[in-house]
Amino acid sequence: MATPLLIAEKITKSFDGVRALKGVSFELIAGEVHALVGENGAGKSTLIKIMTGAVELGTGTLVITGRSVRDNNPNVARSLGVVAIYQQPSLFPHLTLTENIALSLETGSPWRSIDWKARHERAQALLKRAGSSMDPDRLVRTLSMPEQQVVQIAKAIGADAKILIMDEPTSALTERETDSLFKVIAELKSHGVGIIYISHRLEEIFAIADRVTVLRDGEALGTWNANELDRGGLIHLMVGRPITAVYPKRQVKHGEIALEVRSLSNRASGVSSVSFAVRKGEILGVAGLVGSGRTQLAETLFGITPADSGEILVGTEQVRVATSADAIRSGIGYVPEDRRQHGVVLEMPITANTSLANLKAISHRGIVNRGAEGRLAQKYIAQLRIKAPSAHTIVGMLSGGNQQKVALSRWLAAEPKILILDEPTQGVDIGSKSEIHSLMVDLAEQGMAIIMISSELLEILGMSDRIIVMHGGSVSGILSREEATQKKILALSLGHAPAGDKV
Repeated sequence: MATPLLIAEKITKSFDGVRALKGVSFELIAGEVHALVGENGAGKSTLIKIMTGAVELGTGTLVITGRSVRDNNPNVARSLGVVAIYQQPSLFPHLTLTENIALSLETGSPWRSIDWKARHERAQALLKRAGSSMDPDRLVRTLSMPEQQVVQIAKAIGADAKILIMDEPTSALTERETDSLFKVIAELKSHGVGIIYISHRLEEIFAIADRVTVLRDGEALGTWNANELDRGGLIHLMVGRPITAVYPKRQVKHGEIALEVRSLSNRASGVSSVSFAVRKGEILGVAGLVGSGRTQLAETLFGITPADSGEILVGTEQVRVATSADAIRSGIGYVPEDRRQHGVVLEMPITANTSLANLKAISHRGIVNRGAEGRLAQKYIAQLRIKAPSAHTIVGMLSGGNQQKVALSRWLAAEPKILILDEPTQGVDIGSKSEIHSLMVDLAEQGMAIIMISSELLEILGMSDRIIVMHGGSVSGILSREEATQKKILALSLGHAPAGDKV
């Protein structure tokens, strides 16, 4: 085997007396994709922060490109060729792509002259290597989350990374964009770059990883060649118990129509003449490529971008949804895709986040009853199995899966009739994913109508009673659970009639 680019031996790290890592060993060789997997809280983030110098090493040995590193910090790590791409891109929104890439790569005096043409050409070339034809002069604030990820990858390529750490790089990408990323990874491998790949999407692990190291409760259980493992065995290693149903769909009796949409249109957001209905107890999946209008439809239904024409009926009553307040009064709840930006208030505790959509229930004459607010939060901490030191824990301190549960608790506290979930399990670990799916089925059994938007086809197929597929802002087809296949959904997503053969 080639000389490792990185060797971590018996790494131990504690925070406030709690051991986050317990003698973890890990190595990365040139030209390999080494997957690092485990549930949230297993120690993955702490280990990669030690590698990048963001967290001080406790005990143990860290060797990077042949150099023993005791006092690691971000500057030392970068100088040794360690680059990390995180789930939440660290970009300056009011600067252009060219400027963001330049800031990460250029050094020297602030008084030096700038060759803007060379900057532009370099940014364009790096974006092309990352599989994108985006205009380098675009402002970052105009980019979608997937496009921001591409810029992060371009920055890493430009930095001539020897060790590239990718933390949930595809959490906001479509299948097509993920395929493009995998091609970039293959190119980087061919140039001898070692890649540490972290993802909760296990199918990706088997698609691109050469080796897999499993962490659980701060310990490394071992390292395996990826072809020695299967999905069930890997899940068992990660969580310590078999999960037989990541998609625990149960047959639920459907009631009367909870929500009906007739020829709904919104010119500003591109939603055009959408019609469908969802019944009480039904989980209606919404599939489609990025840009197909899935999220825009949800925002129209919730009054963020009100419809220009068409009808929305809750039960048999036509309602006017001009604002989000109208939607809430009509019994519609919405958990958005970007939970950190819109789903939760990171700086506030669980208590305040849980009560935000239903302050009337825990206040009198505008004064919040803190005792009632605390009891409400405790109810959902127990029901959703939110892992937190207390109900007063700041939400920004929680893992991604627990943040998603807090976002769900806000709307459950409002007791909606219809709940719209946009990417409900994006970026959460396999255990949290299973718990959220189980909760969805429980809510359906209680008579709630659920509209689930997801770019993960297995989730759409595994959890939906019916599936509407969107293309170009319109519904291109509706499939029953029995007739839905990946091939049919993809065909409708591309605007084609689905093939008749089963997959």
